[in-house]
Amino acid sequence: MNDSKKLAVWMDHSHAIIMELTSGPLLQHRIESKFNDEIKEASVRKGESLMHNKEQHELSAFYKQICNAIIGFNNVLLFGPTDAKVELLNILNADSLFDKIKINIQTTDVMTENQMHAFVREYFV
Repeated sequence: MNDSKKLAVWMDHSHAIIMELTSGPLLQHRIESKFNDEIKEASVRKGESLMHNKEQHELSAFYKQICNAIIGFNNVLLFGPTDAKVELLNILNADSLFDKIKINIQTTDVMTENQMHAFVREYFV
């Protein structure tokens, strides 16, 4: 029997859906980025440099939350339509805590929840 703990993360820059593969239904929770359109608009009014710094700070906190969710898993799939998954992979590769975790990325379109679940189950078969 394969005792590998498997996790999939569908993500873009605004949110991530964390899905743990189990023998039953997928266990799922959502992580939201705090850098939303409202904060972006307020930051732009104060200056582009401030907006960029705010965005970097909020994305860093967002990625840290996802990293914390990944710890303890053996096999992780990052997927989604944007480059957010590649940015997160670079962070994970730079941290020795994640050296023993098999991490793959797949580019996908925007998906419904059912499509995500089917994609994850098919990927880990």
